[in-house]
Amino acid sequence: MSAPRTFRIAAIPADGVGTEVVAAGRAVLDALAAGSSGRFAFDWTDFPWGCGYYEKTGRMMDEDGLEVLQDFDALYFGAVGWPSVPDHVSLWGLRLRICQNFDQWANVRPVHFHPGITSPLRKADDTPLDWVVVRENSEGEYAGLGGRNLAGRGPGNEVALQTSLFTEKGCERIMRFAFDLARERDRKKVSSVTKSNAQQHGMVLWDEVFERVAADYPDVETESVLVDAMSATFVLHPEDLSVVVASNLNADILSDLGSALAGSLGLAASANLNPDHRFPSMFEPVHGSAPDIAGRGLANPIGAIGSAALMLDHFGLEEEATRVRKALDATTGSGLLTPDVGGTATTDQVVAAVLDNL
Repeated sequence: MSAPRTFRIAAIPADGVGTEVVAAGRAVLDALAAGSSGRFAFDWTDFPWGCGYYEKTGRMMDEDGLEVLQDFDALYFGAVGWPSVPDHVSLWGLRLRICQNFDQWANVRPVHFHPGITSPLRKADDTPLDWVVVRENSEGEYAGLGGRNLAGRGPGNEVALQTSLFTEKGCERIMRFAFDLARERDRKKVSSVTKSNAQQHGMVLWDEVFERVAADYPDVETESVLVDAMSATFVLHPEDLSVVVASNLNADILSDLGSALAGSLGLAASANLNPDHRFPSMFEPVHGSAPDIAGRGLANPIGAIGSAALMLDHFGLEEEATRVRKALDATTGSGLLTPDVGGTATTDQVVAAVLDNL
């Protein structure tokens, strides 16, 4: 028997329902550890950062927060954002600060159709659907380059520039990640999302790198699709998808569309990975902080628990990750659902059912 391992996890629930869903995921992870016969354990450290922290201190996180987080094996994140704090302040001050400084360049967002949850797609009733969006997570449209100028010329004359950044190395590494992932799936196919007909510099480079990388994976089917056409494919022909690789903005939008097609953003898991293991990776549900239901015990914990399963995969605990996913499917298949997917169950009731189904 191998020596037991303790994984040090930084918990950052942040705002709104983030507190509730992180607690849900922790309960599942701790239950797995408790039943592992000592093979592994989780050592949790809580951080109170977020919009509430900003209102008290003027910062979304401690000044030395990145230095502190660097020593952890992984980060478990809830949701960021609150009506009292501008979204660009909350996002750049916490989540993007972590992702970009820790070079978490691969964002993985599976689109999974859970049994018992009604999809707005009629095709989902009788067609197996399961794909994953791989998002370039370090540059592209969210590089943070640009500025606002000419305000001194008077009202109506200000100019804002938002510059996308595409590097050959950044494109290549996310594409190779997508191809390697495709080789592990039943359908070995990578769909590249582009807009090179209108964005003649960055996205043309993206296309050229994709064509070059694809040549190294002759066993993987490929296609290059304009983002507007890919949006239609998500709705009309999702059975043709396996791995979809896209830039920061395009993948962000498409992955939300995929989750909505699966039934709710509350179902969507994600992993912000530093595949080089130079920094800790971060795992989080895709949904926002949902101020309208925060504190009412109605948040859907499936996205957060699914993100915990991605964390288990990252740690090499694939068997436990599979158990979690099967427990989620068994829970939704039994009809125990939160209000966002047409049910009446509370967060705690869903968590209790998942624990029973483990």
